[in-house]
Amino acid sequence: MLAKSGPLDAVTTAAAESTAHAAGLDALYGHLAPQAIIERAAADLFAGAVAAVSSFGADSAVLLHMIAGIDRHLPIVFLDTGKHFEETLSYRDALVADFGLTDVRVVAPQEAALARLDPTGRLHETDTDACCAIRKVEPMARGVEPFEAWFTGRKRFQASTRTALPVFEAVGHRIRINPLARWTTADQADYMRAHALRENPLVAYGYLSIGCFPCTQPVQPGEDARSGRWAGQAKTECGIHLSGLEKSLTDASL
Repeated sequence: MLAKSGPLDAVTTAAAESTAHAAGLDALYGHLAPQAIIERAAADLFAGAVAAVSSFGADSAVLLHMIAGIDRHLPIVFLDTGKHFEETLSYRDALVADFGLTDVRVVAPQEAALARLDPTGRLHETDTDACCAIRKVEPMARGVEPFEAWFTGRKRFQASTRTALPVFEAVGHRIRINPLARWTTADQADYMRAHALRENPLVAYGYLSIGCFPCTQPVQPGEDARSGRWAGQAKTECGIHLSGLEKSLTDASL
């Protein structure tokens, strides 16, 4: 007698189909210019079901400027961890005004989880993975859960863990789109200069990748942009771009 299929089987099947879908999209559209990728995804492939996630960090202005030129009403998900630099929060407000973005959605950690797991606000000092899980991964899963796809500003040059980054990738049964994946540091700088985009003020002090203030420090000359994140640790990603987010989305769908 055959065993009945359960919810997890359905999720697994959907994830496999999504992986194939992402690969197909990457083959068809991954070579296009970033603006063309954004426009195709927003107006056709995922019309009404796509958002962007933004940290309003060192590299965020380019993607947001491109999106605003195509659809300034596209939802922008911002993760407020409760540990941001004040400069980042001010920069967020400035870019929203500059670009006329109308739908910025702020997601935050659950108060109950913080009270239970990080009551002193110092969990990052002993367990950075656990801190990121409750302040970043779980809230981000809630932020993107309503959408079929979302844009990020990730690029291959940013870290050794991103050198093979595709433009379209599967996250469970959803699609993550990295329109700027193939860009170089020169591409980034040229676009910022050509459009007179304001920088996060922390960039001037050597912060080339900006996360939460307790775990971010300036980058030294010759180091990759993300070397200032969790410096001195093997950790290079917070988890929102790794399997942790997929697991959180899967758990939410069961």
